[in-house]
Amino acid sequence: MEHLIRHCPFVSRLPVNYVKKVNGYLPKYAELCPVMSKIMSHNAEVGSAENEKYETGVKSLQSASEQLAKLHDLYGIKFDNGGGSPQGKCPFRAAAVAEDEERGEGSLKRNRYHFIPADHVPKGVCDKNSVLPANAFVDYEQAMLDHIEARQKDHTYRVFKQVTRPAGLFPHAIEDVPPPAPVNSERGVTVWCSNDYLGMTSHPKVVEAAKAALQFHGTGSGGTRNISGTTPFHALLECELADLHQKQAALVFTSCYVANDTTLFTLPKLLPGCEIFSDEGNHASMIQGIRNSRAPKYIFKHNDAAHLEELLMKADPATPKIVAFESVHSMDGSISDLSLMCDIAHRYGALTFVDEVHAVGLYGRRGAGIAERDGVLHKVDIVSGTLGKAFGNIGGYISGNATMIDAIRNFGSGFIFTTSLPPSVLYGAISSIRVLKGEEGRELRARQQANVQKLKSKLLHSGLPVIDAPSHIIPIHVGNAEACTRVCNYLINQYGIYIQAINYPTVARGTERLRIAPTPHHTEEMMEELVGALFETWVENRLPLNLPLCPASGCQYCNSVEEPVSCDHRVKPSDVHAAPMPTAVSA
Repeated sequence: MEHLIRHCPFVSRLPVNYVKKVNGYLPKYAELCPVMSKIMSHNAEVGSAENEKYETGVKSLQSASEQLAKLHDLYGIKFDNGGGSPQGKCPFRAAAVAEDEERGEGSLKRNRYHFIPADHVPKGVCDKNSVLPANAFVDYEQAMLDHIEARQKDHTYRVFKQVTRPAGLFPHAIEDVPPPAPVNSERGVTVWCSNDYLGMTSHPKVVEAAKAALQFHGTGSGGTRNISGTTPFHALLECELADLHQKQAALVFTSCYVANDTTLFTLPKLLPGCEIFSDEGNHASMIQGIRNSRAPKYIFKHNDAAHLEELLMKADPATPKIVAFESVHSMDGSISDLSLMCDIAHRYGALTFVDEVHAVGLYGRRGAGIAERDGVLHKVDIVSGTLGKAFGNIGGYISGNATMIDAIRNFGSGFIFTTSLPPSVLYGAISSIRVLKGEEGRELRARQQANVQKLKSKLLHSGLPVIDAPSHIIPIHVGNAEACTRVCNYLINQYGIYIQAINYPTVARGTERLRIAPTPHHTEEMMEELVGALFETWVENRLPLNLPLCPASGCQYCNSVEEPVSCDHRVKPSDVHAAPMPTAVSA
C-alpha cells in the first residue's frame, strides 16, 4: 500500500483524509493511472467479468471527479463524515454538551446571556400594521416579490447562516441549524471564511479593554461626533491610525463602507470639475460614492496600469482627478502594483485613493498594509481601512493630509449625521492596533502567511480549482451559482465546515466561488480535514478537478518522466465524450 501511494502519480495527489477513508479500494483507484495499472500485481488477478464491469462503468466520463464518483457507485464506497456529530467540531460545544447531560440541562443556554422576558404582540397585529398602501397601478409587495423570486430562481437569493463564535475558541463556532431541524438545534462548525483574519475579536487584551470601557462608560456614545458624541478616545484612535499609516491625520467612521462612500462623494464636490478614474473591480462602497458624486468617471481594467495611463493621457491636465483602487482585492485575492499605479496617477496630477481594507493589520512591519510592505506609504494620498477585519472590531477610517482630512470632517455628511462609535469599540480598536504594530503582530502575520501557503499547496496538489493569488485570500472556482450554494450547504451539513458561497452580484456570473481565509489559528489537522472534505464534496457533486487522469488530457506523469511509460490504459480517449480536462496543476 505504501508503494502504491508513494509511486502512483494519481493516488499520491489524493488528500490524506480521503485516502484514509478509501484505502481498501485504492487498487481500484490506481486502475485509473496508466503507470500503476502496469505494475500492480492485482491486475493479473482481476477476472474478465469484473474487467468488463469496470470498462462499462468508466465509459462516457467527463471529468476526474466523475471517474472517482463512478468508482464510489461501482464499489459502494460511502463516507462516514460525522455530519451528525457536531460536538466533534467545537471543543466548547463538546464540553457544554457533556456538562448539560450531567446536569440534565439543555443546549448551551446556560452559557449565554438570559434576556429579560418580553411581551410580544400577536402576529396578526404585526401583519395588519405591515400592509402596504393600495395603488391601482402598482402592487408594491408583488413588485418586491418578483425581484425576490428572480433571485431564488437563479440561486442568488441570500440566506444568512446564524453562527455563534465563543470568545477564545476561533476558528470553532456554533451554528444554529435552520429548519427543518428542531427548534434550538445547534452544531459545531469550523469557520474558514471569516474576515477576522488574525482572531483579534477575542484577543485577551482587546476583550479586556472593551470590558473596561463598558464598565466605565456604558454602551453608547450618546450622539453624533458633532453633538456630544466625541470622546477623547475618538481623538486617540484617530492619532493611532495616523501613526500607523505615517500620515498627518485620520478620521473614524461607523464603517469603511461609509468611509469610502462619504469620501468619494464629498471630494469631487470640493474640487469643481473633478474626474474619477476607478478600477473595474472596486468595492460596492467605492462605486456608490463615485456614482453619488455625479462626477465624470472612467473605468480602467482591474489592476491594469497601462489602461489607467491610457485614460489619464486623454484627460485635460488642468482638471482635478482622483484615481481610486484597492490594494488587495477581496474576492480574487489579487494585489495591485501599488507603486506603479500611484506613480502613473501622480504623473498626470491625480490624487490617489487606495482602499487597504483587506490589507491593514496583515501586511507591513507594523500592519499598515501593502503600502507599508512595499515602502510606498508616501505615494498614497488618501488611504481607507477598516477596524472590522484584521483589527477585530467595527468601524472604518481614512488617513492622509491633515487639510484633506479636515475638509472631509466638515463636509462629509456620512461622517457628520450619524451616531459615533461607542467607547467599547474605541478601546478595543486602539488595543488591537497596538498589539498588531508590535512583535506579537509580526508573529501572527508570519503564522498566517505560512498557513496560507501551506493550505494553498495542499489544495492545488489535490486538484481543486484554486484561483491562484498572491494574497491571504484563497478563492476556489465553482462557476455556477446553484452548484456554489449546493457545495456550501454540503460542506456544513456533511462535514461541519463553514465556507460561504460567493455568488452574483458579489462576483460576475460564471465566476462564482468559495472564498477561503486561513488564519494563524487553523491547525494542520484542520487543513487536512478541509482539503479532504472539499475533495470529497467535489467528487460527490461531480465538479471538475484538475487531476492528471489519463488519457482525458494526456498523462502529465508520463510526459514528465525521463523514460515515458506507455499509456495503453484500459480507458480509451474515445470513451471520454467531453471537453478537454483543465490543465493539471503541478504538485
